[in-house]
Amino acid sequence: MKKKELTQILQEGEGQFVEFKEKLDNSLVKEIVAFANASGGRIFLGVDDSGKIKGISITNRLKSQIVDYGKNCDPEIPLSLEVMDNIMIINVPEGLNKPYQGSKGFYLRLGANSQKLKRDKILEFSINENKIRFDEQICPGFDFKDFDDEKFEYYLMLAGITKILDKESFLRNLKVLNDKGMTNAGILFFAKSPYKYIFSSKIRCVHFRGNERIEILDKKEVDKGIIGNIEYAINYIKERVPVRFEIKGSRRIEHPEFPEDAYREVIVNAVIHRDYFESGEVAVEKLKSSILINNPGGLIPSFPREQFGKWSWPRNRLLADLLSKTIFMEKVGTGIRRIRKFCLENKNAIDINPGDTYFSVEMKSPKVMEITSQDVGENVGVNVGENVGENLGVKLSKNQKLILQLLLENKGFSIEKLAESIGITARSIERNISILKAKGLLERVGSDRTGYWKVTPGGA
Repeated sequence: MKKKELTQILQEGEGQFVEFKEKLDNSLVKEIVAFANASGGRIFLGVDDSGKIKGISITNRLKSQIVDYGKNCDPEIPLSLEVMDNIMIINVPEGLNKPYQGSKGFYLRLGANSQKLKRDKILEFSINENKIRFDEQICPGFDFKDFDDEKFEYYLMLAGITKILDKESFLRNLKVLNDKGMTNAGILFFAKSPYKYIFSSKIRCVHFRGNERIEILDKKEVDKGIIGNIEYAINYIKERVPVRFEIKGSRRIEHPEFPEDAYREVIVNAVIHRDYFESGEVAVEKLKSSILINNPGGLIPSFPREQFGKWSWPRNRLLADLLSKTIFMEKVGTGIRRIRKFCLENKNAIDINPGDTYFSVEMKSPKVMEITSQDVGENVGVNVGENVGENLGVKLSKNQKLILQLLLENKGFSIEKLAESIGITARSIERNISILKAKGLLERVGSDRTGYWKVTPGGA
């Protein structure tokens, strides 16, 4: 490794293929196993988490100890070592006999973190890993005349990276270029027209007149690459979201109907985590009272469902690693929690549906809703939101209002789903539901397992 390459890596920071460790300790085994169970990577010993060189004493004993760490894994992991000044660089290859286990168990590299998993999950993941990963696959026939230098320079700016290496060396360091050619990840980020090589590269943005997906006011299909598609879709929605203005003293405060932070996160997730082997496009749709974002490809089969919303488990690890270096994506898996938090603070209902072949998210307007006669009886209506219940002379708490609004939109919600959406305990939900039932505003139709909730203002 040359000095310039090391400087570039230290500037870029940790990620899917890079780990910094200030000193040698037993946790090194965890990182070695995690890289071998994923796509391989490099560990820089003598560098702190911020990328600052601390240095380490390079001795034959140190080298022997590191090699032994790999030999003692099950199966054995062959390691190669490099020395750059007072830094030890440990090269960990992608394993050919996954899963690998160290003295502390099974680990997998996910973004900039190494997650501990049970053997069955690692094994299931490894079986799926033997399939070709789309983003790391070489794109045959790519002509470098189609490489977009403007996109490349814009990426460097967003990532806050100073270009120390020449372009080819930099692309190799990012893992988007090797001796066989440009990867699909490189095409999706840096090609002038990605669709020329990858049919699933586009994003579709649609604006409908009403709340049904019938009358189209505007429709755009764009092929601007990963970053361009994300930016276009965010601005498309932002231009169509109503904003209420509030004047406080000399300040003007904006209150958008939908929080930009929420739909921004959803769009990023849809573009990065979609299944690019599948035909179809990421669809970003604005309806009168909702935003709907849909992408091909559900959760990957080996993903532990109980960890949904807690872990980042990317289908396209190289795409995720590239974007994680920019302002668009965090390195930790907090996206789902953040989306729910933003929607709750803005009083938007949100429905997240990870299907087997698709992933959809719908955010609904927090505006006052009308309960139809189908919900509460003929010619009966009541405002839900800030004024829910007051029309009937009933005072409700904030959580009780949220419960009624959520059940109007999703009458099949469970206690656990309500608790998750509002951010309180299941016990608190049960207590508030008992109060609402006693006030004649809510009743349960059918059994606890197969029934549903019915909002009944004033009683039946």
